Amino acid sequence: MSPTAPSPLALVLRGPGTNCDRETCHALELAGARAERVHVRALIDAPRPLDPAGLLVLPGGFSFGDDIAAGRVMATAMASRLGPDLLAFVARGGVVLGICNGFQILVRLGLLPGGGLVQTATLSDNASDRFESRWVTLVAGRSRCPFVEPGETFDLPVAHREGRFVAPPAEIARLEAAGQIALRYSSSQYPANPNGSLADIAGVCDPTGRVLGLMPHPERHVHRHHHPRWTRGEGTEPGCGLSIFRRAVEQAAKVGAAASSEPRCDERAGRTTKPSGVRSA
Repeated sequence: MSPTAPSPLALVLRGPGTNCDRETCHALELAGARAERVHVRALIDAPRPLDPAGLLVLPGGFSFGDDIAAGRVMATAMASRLGPDLLAFVARGGVVLGICNGFQILVRLGLLPGGGLVQTATLSDNASDRFESRWVTLVAGRSRCPFVEPGETFDLPVAHREGRFVAPPAEIARLEAAGQIALRYSSSQYPANPNGSLADIAGVCDPTGRVLGLMPHPERHVHRHHHPRWTRGEGTEPGCGLSIFRRAVEQAAKVGAAASSEPRCDERAGRTTKPSGVRSA
């Protein structure tokens, strides 16, 4: 991002069971954004809640205890109360990033992969029938998404029980033809593909390219010492996950959403800051 460009406001949405919001804020701030943690209820209750923001991030965790299905409760609440706001946010150029549970929410909401509010795919139980926690390698394909470059690789960790991307064959073919498969696991073999996703899909974008969801966690590899073999000389500073956030922030800066204050994740005091007009919960 240009040194003279204003820092875009990134809202990091949280709810009961979200547990990756603080490290997501850290990654966004390293990337040049001003990050605010906002409770989903506060966002629902606020008038025109997304107006000040250029970037909305749904981080990982187990929202609402993953009751019914991972991300289902939060997706239902957002669809019924925030649906038009989300569609308007994307239409005006806003950026949306869903990580792990956030990806599950966006898929069940319908914002991914089709870009509307109709679910056309799902993230189902892992083929191994167990929780998978391991590092994997992702490969970026040719896609509409500006946050990754073709041929780029990422070493990132996964931690999920419901991460297997499933859709009808016609939908998979449509996504392929439309350039909406942004990231794939490096192999179709387990454990390189940790969940058995069809077509080795690890991340997809919407038709605009500005809404991206992925199961692995880029916020968990933004420093060299995050890499599991950094003591053996592997990994880089910064970690490869930061590039996804940097490009998302650069894209969000183009929206021109301005904010006069400088809110931050207040980790030391344990407080949640809020954008103007949004009540914390």
